Amino acid sequence: MYLNAGGVTVSYFEWLKNLSHVRYGRMEKRFQENLHGKILEEMENLTGKTVSEDDRRFIKHGPDEVDLVNSGLEETMINATRQIMEEWKGNPLIPDMRTAAYVVAINKVASTYAQLGIFP
Repeated sequence: MYLNAGGVTVSYFEWLKNLSHVRYGRMEKRFQENLHGKILEEMENLTGKTVSEDDRRFIKHGPDEVDLVNSGLEETMINATRQIMEEWKGNPLIPDMRTAAYVVAINKVASTYAQLGIFP
């Protein structure tokens, strides 16, 4: 169930991208590259040393769409793991992580329903 969530999460990201009609990173790629370039410049000025061209390219590289999707997926999966582990360790009645994952999922659905006024 948890492992399948990665694919579902990336599909969700793709759906969001299609809704907005803007590819990921378009709004910030150049900004990040310029910012990283300025930081490199300042480091070189302060230290009197220069960064190799390979390192410069790597550091200045702004995030591509795949970089942003991978970052978002990693963040989502790490948060999900933490929530599952907290539920499992915090409740002695939950025998395993699978059950904890179900509890977390059901609580999220119940919370959403309560916020929407669908279920008391």
